[in-house]
Formats: sequence, structure tokens, C-alpha cells
Amino acid sequence: MADAASSPAVRAKERYVMRPPIKLLIVAATIAVFNLGGGGARAEPVVNQADAATSYLDVLDLHGAPQTPTDRSFNIFFDAGSWHGYSLPVAGDLATGFSGPFVHSLGNGQWIGARFAQVALRDATNNQNIALNPVDSHAAPGYLVRQFSGPDLTVRETFFFADSWHALVRIELTATTAQDVDLSVAGRVMPQQQAGLVKDGDTVAQTFANSNSKLTTRLHADGTPTYRVTLSGADYRIALDQPLHLKPNQTATVFVEQTLVYDVHADQPTPVDVASAWTQNRARWDNYLKSVTSSHLAGIPDEVARRVSVKAMLTLLGNWRAPRGDLHHDGVVPSYSNPDFNGFWSWDSWKHAAALAQFAPQLARDQMRAMFDYQAADGMVPDCIYLDRAGNNWRDTKPPLAVWATLEIYRATGDKAFLAEMYDKLVRYHRWWFTARDHDHDGLAEYGSTDGSKVAAKWESGMDNGVRFDAISMLKNGEGAWSMDQASADLNAYLYKEKLDLAQVAAILGKTQDHAQWLKEAATMKTVVQTRMFDKTRGYFFDIKLGSGDPVRVYGSEGWTALWAGVATPDQAKSVIRIMLDPNKFATFMPFPTLAADDPHFSPIKGYWRGPVWLDQAYFGVEALRRYGYDRQADAMARRLVLNAKGLTQQAPVYENYDPLTGQGYQSANFSWSAASYLLLLQKRTDDHHAR
Repeated sequence: MADAASSPAVRAKERYVMRPPIKLLIVAATIAVFNLGGGGARAEPVVNQADAATSYLDVLDLHGAPQTPTDRSFNIFFDAGSWHGYSLPVAGDLATGFSGPFVHSLGNGQWIGARFAQVALRDATNNQNIALNPVDSHAAPGYLVRQFSGPDLTVRETFFFADSWHALVRIELTATTAQDVDLSVAGRVMPQQQAGLVKDGDTVAQTFANSNSKLTTRLHADGTPTYRVTLSGADYRIALDQPLHLKPNQTATVFVEQTLVYDVHADQPTPVDVASAWTQNRARWDNYLKSVTSSHLAGIPDEVARRVSVKAMLTLLGNWRAPRGDLHHDGVVPSYSNPDFNGFWSWDSWKHAAALAQFAPQLARDQMRAMFDYQAADGMVPDCIYLDRAGNNWRDTKPPLAVWATLEIYRATGDKAFLAEMYDKLVRYHRWWFTARDHDHDGLAEYGSTDGSKVAAKWESGMDNGVRFDAISMLKNGEGAWSMDQASADLNAYLYKEKLDLAQVAAILGKTQDHAQWLKEAATMKTVVQTRMFDKTRGYFFDIKLGSGDPVRVYGSEGWTALWAGVATPDQAKSVIRIMLDPNKFATFMPFPTLAADDPHFSPIKGYWRGPVWLDQAYFGVEALRRYGYDRQADAMARRLVLNAKGLTQQAPVYENYDPLTGQGYQSANFSWSAASYLLLLQKRTDDHHAR
């Protein structure tokens, strides 16, 4: 990066003069001290035993540097609901600092900074620059860390988020001899953002065309030091006005803060307390990581199961976004790696919440609330919502898993108040399906749309281009309500389970009449699904055409949803499981593709919902086996899902879907519901999953 203070005039202006040294935050010990010896390929950190995060270093490769403002070719670190993210520089980059920030809330997301928190030191006694050589670089749960060495001193930079607004870099300088040094911190914005870079006293401010957002960068030090800010093209530098005095074998600490405000006219974030921010960050992450200790899958070492669970956790928290604009609660986006996924989706949200309940229950609750903030008067919940509500998709909703997710939160927390808060909303959403999506009023619902379009009806299924929908027609139910001309096996299995789950919620809340009514409705629906949607000649659950009742004989993942929901008879389940375990259909190298491998439409790489493995459906498949007592087979299929997904047990991100024949990941990297599914797959087993 170009030195903003490299011109002769600036050098002359900043020439050292004798000044009293600044006293900064002095601490006797630090959280992690890197072992500089050992001679290995990578110096491992010597860590405080209380810091659980250091057991899971570099689960994801978080190195990268943006080549363009929209570069999403590498992984980015977000946390605490932040809308701005950062990365470690590329391997071999000798300079201090971090890549970023990437601002997810600016357009569809773009890099506005190339480098942040680049430290420069100069010997205050002879005015000579101090060379810093890289020692190590790591990504740990909740922070990024880089260490450098210089003559008789070490410098460590720890990047973390204090909250959703504030990113901090803790710069720790430890000298073996007394030294006075001049310290400055530099950064570089992306060239396209140069026009918005301004000096605001001792702060650097960055604004953006056609946006009310603002990014500010400042230093924090003990006492009341003053700073100099210089700008040079796309570069900025903030320098302490007085030298920093380093005492032997003690650590002096300076913080760099970057704050992103989404709307300067509406948002007023509380100033960050840098003195307590790191301790609070570690406490939060230690609490998250407690849940990982129970990760287990028969036949896989627990340390592997735990590391995959941590990767899933990092993925979900990396996609966590705090309330901004028209998003009123925290939630999780599907994937920051895809520019099309800059909002919250309902089906995704239910799966996210079920997994988040294990380690971040407040975020799980808010994920549910975020979608129900927009529940319509008739009970419908939109497909997706955005920072600007004008983009919300009301053409369809998504499959009904909201009650399941709410119960998962209750099971993890015992929060009866949350059940009471959600109950009426869940009832209205459930009833909406039979009001707006049961064309012939036979008790079986259909996927559909509000505008009568086939494409939105397919979106509503969540399986956008599923082969079973190739020949659908649309039927009008009423104003703004249309159905496909077929009732879907998965939809009605979900709705059956919702009735059972609503009965359980009603019982917990003491609503005895509601409890009895839900059980009665579930029993009626169970008979209808068993008799009308199971094809005895093929031994599988299929969608059925309205009117004729003819099965749509496509072997897809929807066929085992009835088992996951517990609606199948034991004999029906046995028949379906035989097909699920057929290596020519679903028991592939990476098992449970969304379309049978022997179907002529099977397209495992580019098929989207016509052959790839989607982890939610695969997870439901594993649970379907368990529900009917096939635990050994469930374990075997689950092991394949973990061990045969390429890179999952190494540093590769979790992908949107996978090739069932090779295990190669495709579509969006860092995909939240895949991560959620792996967390659920690896959670500690209970006896509650078997059919009664």
C-alpha cells in the first residue's frame, strides 16, 4: 500500500521532535501469546486455557484480498450481526492489517476498503522506520489474529467485533527493552470509493453515492492523546501526536475502531467501550462453543464432529445480520457469498432458527420474529424480506416449518413466554394454508402463488425446478390466491406435523381445547395422507393430481417427508426406506439427492433441485430413518454426508448443494441452511425421534 506520508513535505512536517511519550493501556498479560520457536511449518499459539476458541483455529480459510468491489471469491469474517466484514490478507502478504471492509448493506454488497488497520512504527529516538516481519496469522471463532516481530518487540493485531456496529483491532506491542516509538495506523479504500473519503478532525469518514451510510475510522488510546489524520488519494493515515513509551516486558495496547452506520439520519449506535469489548466478545463466544462439546455421530471421531459443528456455527454467525432499515429483528441471510441473498427468507429462517436454538437462542427467537414482523392480516408470511421493504416478495410463501422451529427453540430453552408470543401467529399461518391453498377443500393443500404464476408457485415449494412440477397448471382459489393442480406430498406431511406440534404447544400453554382440536385434525389428516398420497404399486409417497388423484410418479426427496413427519404407517415406511437405501436411487456416494439417480432428468451438477444433494432434505432423510427405528442405516448415511462432502472436514466452506456422485459442493458457498442441517445432524441424539 502507498505510504500516505511519503512525500518530502509530509516527511518534513512529521519529522521527529522531542515530545513527552504517551502512556497507553498497559496490561501485564495477554489472551494469546504466540510461540515464536519450535521450527515447525506453522507456529502454534500458546493460549490461555480459558479461551476455547483456540481449539478451533482456521476451520475456514479466511485469507483473501478483493480484486474488484464485488469480489466474493473468498471467505469473509462477519460477527455479532455486522453488515461489514473483513478477511486476513492473502498468504504471503507481508504488510500488517486486514482486508476490508466489505459492506453487505451497500447495494448488493461491495468492498469499500482494501486494507484496514495497517500499523507502522518508527523509532522516536532516531526517526527510523521499524521493520515488522510477519510471524503468524490465524482465524479463530470470533476473531482474526496476526503477529509480527521487530527489533526487540512483537506486535499482535486482533480483529473482532464489539457489536453489530463496531469493528475493533486491538494492537498489542510488547518490547523486551524500553523504547519510544511513533505509531500510526493506515488504510486504503477501494479506488472507486476515493471520492467519499474525508478527514473529520481526528477521524476518517467515508460516505457513498446514493446512500445514507457512513463508515468512520478512529484510534482509541488511554488518556487524552491527539492524532493527526492525513489523506493521500485512496490512502489515509491516523498517527499519534506523541511517541508511545514501551516498558520492558509489558504490553501497550491501542485500539482501532471502524463503525458502519447504515442510515446516518435514523441510526445512533451507542459508543463502544473498548476496555470491556474483548472480554465480552470472548464470553459470548465461549458460550457459543459450549454447545459443540456434545456434537457426536457414531463412527466419526468426536473431534471431527465438533470441528464440522464449529464450521456450521461460523457459517450461521457469519451470515447473521442485525436490524437495519426495514428489517426489524436480527436474522440470518442465506449466504453473503451470493449477491442475490441480501435478505431473510422464510423457509431458510425456520431451519436457521432450529439450529441456532442450540447455541444462540436469542438470535433464534429473533430470526422467527423477523419474518413474522411482516405477517399479513390473512396469516400469510412472505417468501423473503429485505432492508428496503419495497423488494419483499409477496408472490408466494415457503413450506410450513415455523411451528417445528418454534418448538425446537422451546426444547432448547424452556421459554414458555416465547411459545405464548408465537402461538396465535403460528395458528394463523397454519390456517392460511387451508384457506388460500386448498383448491378443492379436501383437506390436502397445494403449493401456489398470489399472482397466479407458475414460477412463484414453484418457488413456494422451495424446490424451484423440481421435476414433479414440470406439467403443472394453475387454478384460481380466490382473489390473490392460486394453487397448482396437484397436492404435494411434502407440503401435507409438513402440515400434518404442524398440527401435532401445535397440539404440543397448546398443551404446554394449558390450552386444553386447542390441544384436543389439533390432535383430532391431525388424526383425520393422517388417514388422508396415508390413503391418498402413498402409491401401493410403487411403494412411495407422491404428489397427486387434483380431481383424478393420479400420482405424479417422480421419485424425489419429498417422498420421505412423510416419514420425517411420522405420518407413514410402519409398512409404508419400510417400503419407502427400501427405495431410500437403493444405491441406484438415493443411497449414492453422498446420499439422498433430491431426485433419484436413475431418473432420466437426473442432473447432479447443474440440476439445482433435479439431482443435487440439499442438506435440509438429506437431514430429513436421516431423521426419517431414525423415526422408524433404522438407526444403523441412519448413522451410515449421516457419515457419508459428513465424510463425503469434499472439504467439509478440511477448510472448504459449506455449500448450497452437493454432487451426490462425487461430493463436490456447488452453488453458493457459506450457505446457512446447509450449515444448520449439519448442526442438527451432529447434535446429541435423544429418544424423542422414534415413531410412537
